[in-house]
Amino acid sequence: MLLGCIADDFTGASDLANTLTAGGMRTVQAIGVPGEGPAPDADAVVVALKSRSIDAADAVAQSLDALRWLRAQGARQILFKYCSTFDSTPAGNIGPVAQALLDALGAPIAIVCPAFPTNRRTIYMGHLFVGDRLLSESGMQHHPLTPMTDPDLARWLQRQTAHKVGLLAHPSVARGAAATREALAALAADGVRLAVADAIADADLRTLGEACADAALITGGSGIALGLPDNFRRAGLLRPHSGALAAIGGPAVVISGSCSAATRRQVERYAGHAPARRVDVDAVLDGRETASALADWVLAQAPGAAPLVYSSADPEAVRASQAKHGAQRASSAIEHCFGELSAALYARGVRRQVIAGGETSGAVVQALGVRLLAIGPEIDPGVPALAGTDVPVGLALKSGNFGADDFFDKALAAVR
Repeated sequence: MLLGCIADDFTGASDLANTLTAGGMRTVQAIGVPGEGPAPDADAVVVALKSRSIDAADAVAQSLDALRWLRAQGARQILFKYCSTFDSTPAGNIGPVAQALLDALGAPIAIVCPAFPTNRRTIYMGHLFVGDRLLSESGMQHHPLTPMTDPDLARWLQRQTAHKVGLLAHPSVARGAAATREALAALAADGVRLAVADAIADADLRTLGEACADAALITGGSGIALGLPDNFRRAGLLRPHSGALAAIGGPAVVISGSCSAATRRQVERYAGHAPARRVDVDAVLDGRETASALADWVLAQAPGAAPLVYSSADPEAVRASQAKHGAQRASSAIEHCFGELSAALYARGVRRQVIAGGETSGAVVQALGVRLLAIGPEIDPGVPALAGTDVPVGLALKSGNFGADDFFDKALAAVR
């Protein structure tokens, strides 16, 4: 194994695996830390954790477990992957996990770069933009679990870690890999352990990747992996491989638990031509809506219809539900219901499933019992088709903010 990756949610893990596969690395996504037995035959393994929104101490413990397994398999470099919108509260997990990994590896410094220009996430002077808006004005300030109210990543991150946080500004990155390495060395000499790195284009991410060829630890979004395969290729460590997935046919379903603006547009478009049923949190909590009843409804639709089951709602409705039930209780109820629904449908022959939302995807994959996923072709930027290698299921796991308006139709065509 060349590259060992730790992702803080399941959709982010498949996003990263997609980037590495496109770069020519044989990549496998593991659901949780693998147990005993031979390691997957791959250049890169992405260990997908469900640690983004849990207690920081638990997130650190899980991440260190993943690190120990990856190092035992011979990983030469470690990448900690989080969302391109840096999802975390001021008491969140990105800082504590990055600090713990740095200390465990004995690394002097690591970059922090969630930029993903293809999906309009860029960093300039340490501030994260979504399109032409600052993160705090992009809609992410309304996120139900991790509202982002400050676009200054260094300031936000410094509230989460005891390590000194600094800025690797764009003028250094723009001068190339050698200048970037020099700037990082200067920051490290000044006591900086975590350096927020500017990136406004893919070329910047490739420069950062080349500059970090010898780094023990890299942290960022999936975009930071753009330049990493070439490091291993230049060293003569990569060999050609086929990215084909095993064919999976039969009925399909779309399940959406994300409330992001992008997913709401996708739900609206898909519901315009396919059977769709909205799931209400109140009905789930008081037992009027069950996974079994939802499975019966899905299977009662016309053959080949690929029905949509969703809880996606606008920010005001989400806030009202959270005020009534509590944010964690409301979200957990939907996740548990959709996990049970997925497993019930799988047991009844629905082997193609398109899932929207990071937390929902985590619940579904855990309910299905999938441990290893093969990476197939890209559906939309950051979202590949997936196939279980231990459980015969075709999946698309979409982060809430990703995908074009017609994503669900394209995903169903890809997951075969």
